[in-house]
Amino acid sequence: MKRGIDVSEHKGTINWQDVVNDGNEFAIIRLGWGNQHLDERFYDNFNGALNAGLKVGIYYYSEATDASEAAAEAEYALYIMQDAGITPDMLEMGFWFDEENDDWKSDRLTDPEEITDICTTFINTLEEAGYHCGLYANYDYLTNVIDMSRLLGVTVWCAQYNSQCDYDRASIWQYTDSARINGKMFDADIILE
Repeated sequence: MKRGIDVSEHKGTINWQDVVNDGNEFAIIRLGWGNQHLDERFYDNFNGALNAGLKVGIYYYSEATDASEAAAEAEYALYIMQDAGITPDMLEMGFWFDEENDDWKSDRLTDPEEITDICTTFINTLEEAGYHCGLYANYDYLTNVIDMSRLLGVTVWCAQYNSQCDYDRASIWQYTDSARINGKMFDADIILE
């Protein structure tokens, strides 16, 4: 069982050696969110995890409310990666499109087909640029909102805080938001084999 964490600026400064010493093998780092908001710890977290010997991946937290906004988010993510010299081969854990329902978005976006269009637009834009892109969503979104029949070839990272992952297509399972590493709480993930 391969364990890892996913992080954003909300975790502050991370001692990446502590993460490795805790038995983690990978980290998925937030690049940004919404309309060109760069995660203020992205570069430090990406380089810190890579230098600690962890396999790394990147995710982007979407605030898109239509496909054109999703395309703009994807182009921004590509710009940041290309500007930083992050090539697809550096992302052993891939790139992930983070589609969630939050208070801000729930008032603006309710149509499942539009939500699916947002996912396919972002993912296809990254794939066309040579970056393998998967979908991160919670179990409810994967089973009740997103039309997964339109995303059959897409790798899935499922968030479900439970004793097991019930989503059969999941490759990665985010099983908790309260894994403790040297006194700090993290979202924790497992690669499902």
